This record gives sequence, C-alpha cells and structure tokens, in this order.
Amino acid sequence: MALTGIAAAPACGPSATLPMSLTMAAAVGTVTAWPYDGRRIAAITGGAGVVSLAATAGVLLLGGEHRPATSATGWMVGESASLLILVILVVRAAPVRHALIAAGLAGVATPVLLLRFGLGPPTLAALAGFAVWGLSAALAATVGLYLRSLDDHRARSVRAARQAQRTQLARDLHDFVAHDVSGMLAQAQAGRILAEQDPQQAVAAFQRIEQAALQALASMDRTVRMLHDADDLAAGESGGRTPLPGLVDLRGLADRFSDSGTAVVHLDIDARLEDPNGGVPREVAATAYRIVVEALTNVRRHAVTANRVEVTVRRTRIVGDLTGGALEVTVTDDARTGPAPAGHVLGTAVRGGGFGLAGLAERVEALGGKLAAGPCAPHGWRVAATMPLTASLHGGGIRPVTA
Repeated sequence: MALTGIAAAPACGPSATLPMSLTMAAAVGTVTAWPYDGRRIAAITGGAGVVSLAATAGVLLLGGEHRPATSATGWMVGESASLLILVILVVRAAPVRHALIAAGLAGVATPVLLLRFGLGPPTLAALAGFAVWGLSAALAATVGLYLRSLDDHRARSVRAARQAQRTQLARDLHDFVAHDVSGMLAQAQAGRILAEQDPQQAVAAFQRIEQAALQALASMDRTVRMLHDADDLAAGESGGRTPLPGLVDLRGLADRFSDSGTAVVHLDIDARLEDPNGGVPREVAATAYRIVVEALTNVRRHAVTANRVEVTVRRTRIVGDLTGGALEVTVTDDARTGPAPAGHVLGTAVRGGGFGLAGLAERVEALGGKLAAGPCAPHGWRVAATMPLTASLHGGGIRPVTA
C-alpha cells in the first residue's frame, strides 16, 4: 500500500496519496489483527489521525500551488473511509481514555480533509460538506459504541453462565456428594467401634461404606457430565447423561440413611407419585429429592440424638388453584437437645452454617412454592416444602433443574 501511494504521488500529489496509503494500511492491518489489542488499536488510530492532520496542515502551509487536484479526490475519500473504520474499531475495543483520544484525533481529521481543497470563503456548500463528513465520524463512533455494548453484553453473559455453572456445581456437591460422604464418615466411625466388638458387623459396615462411595462417585460423575454438556443443558436436552434422582429414588435414600446411623427413616409416599409418568414434573421431583437429602444430611450432622425421621411426600391442594394441586414434602425428626452419643464426632466436627436450605428455598420459590424450616413440638426439627405440580408447565421464567 505504501508503494502504491509513492507510485501515484507524481500524478495525484503526495499530500493525497501518502496519507491515504498509510491510513488504509493501518485500517487493514488493524482489522486483520484479531483478537483486538485495545491499546495498540488506539496507538494506530491516533497515529493515523495525526498523519492525516499533518498532511492537511502541510497543504495549507505550503500554499495553493501544492493543493491537491481534483484527480486526488478519490484518494481522499479512501483516506476518510480508512479513518472511519479505525474510529469504529478503537471505540469498540480500546480502553475508554485511549479511545477518546484516538477517536478524537481520527474523527477530527475526517472533516478537516476538506481543507486540502483550500480555505476560501465559508460558502453554504463548504459548511454542508463539513457537516456531512463530521456526521460520518459521529456515526462511526456510534457504530463502535453499539459493537462495544454487544461485546460487553456477551462478556456478561459468559460470566453469568460460568457463575451459574459454579453455583450448580456447588449445589450438587452439597446436596448429593456431601450427603454420601457424611454417610461414609458415620459408617467409618461405627465400623471403628464394631471392629473391636463385633467383626461380623464391621464387615457389613464396610460394605455400606462401599455402597455410599459408589453413590458419591455416581453423583460426581453426573456433575462432571453437567459441566461437559453445558450446551445440551442450555438447550434442554438430556442426551446420555445420568438421569436426575427423583421421587422413585426416595426409598433407596431412606434405606441407606437408616442403615448408616441410629436414626430410622419412615417414608410415607403415595405409590402413584413414584411412577415416572405420575404427573410430577421433573423439576419438582428433583427438587423434592434434594429437600429430603438436605434434611437427612442435617439430621446426621446436627441432630445426632434423633431416633426417628418421618418423611412424608403427598399431593395436596392449593386454595384457589383448580389446575393440578401441589406436592408437599415434609421431613421431621425427633431429636432432643443434649450431648451427642458417646463415640459420635460427626455432629461437632462439621457443624457450622451452610447454604443448603437457603439454596433450596430459592429453588422452591423459583418453582412457585414455599419452603419453611424450624423446630416442632414437642421436640425435633421440621423441614416442609410445597411446590405446585403445574409450575414448570406455565413457563414463567422458570429455569430447568440440572445436575
């Protein structure tokens, strides 16, 4: 491009061909240099603006005999187009302060190009030309701002998607893996005592530890698949992923919990609800399973004196709702306040504030339901949730539950 400008200088004048060739080279080089380096684009754009302004100043200072002829008009239009392209790119990609300086130089240089035809008296045509070329620079800056806003929106969307994945990962680890690991820890504590008193029972405890470990691995595998299949999840496709636990898995969960500690789980669930085609939306069933898992995990951690845990899952009616009713999930333990049993350290080792119930409350509210947790009479703790069975059918901005 520089050689072309030098070769055309004798015919059209160096004041037209050389600035145009340099600004065009800068524009083409910047467009092809992806990904964009904002500071470098600002330096190139500012340099191109300075070159153009210097060429215009040189024409004015050297006198009328060096002003460009009409044949150089095409070169000046090309120079203007190159400057406008650079304005778009620098406003889009450069840091704000650098973009203001560089876009200002290139934007001012665009209408100032007209001065190379001579100062002359300020006629209406001359003022109109300045206005049109000045507006073209403003339009280029507007296009750059629009593209910048799209880039910012895209970056925010990516950050939000990553944050959603991290949050989902944390919830899955908390809801599933932590439950299985706490069960393994309880079994290991019991096995340590049984190994001295009843080796046969210790072997059974180790078998339960193995089953809990396999369950934890399955939960982690499901979570890892979620991270790898983010696009499928966004499209609502399940593909070949491990299905989410639901109401049909509650009996196995209750049996594993009863085998791993002193508290016995009594599950009361309508057999029709355990049917995958029983009319319970997948989001509601998965959330109900998470509620029971979280409640049982809290019993193991914080209610070590509990002997019995009642888990009730049933259909209920919502006042004023004649569509599909709701699913009611209640988990109640009979723990009494007091010291933990001898040899039990789980409740004190990991006791502390968590975010499991708070996260579940948000999930239940997203489905249009309510979750409450607190002490119950005469003693113990109750977690109760109610979720409309038609929540996922109305849309309403409800996001799919994923694992």
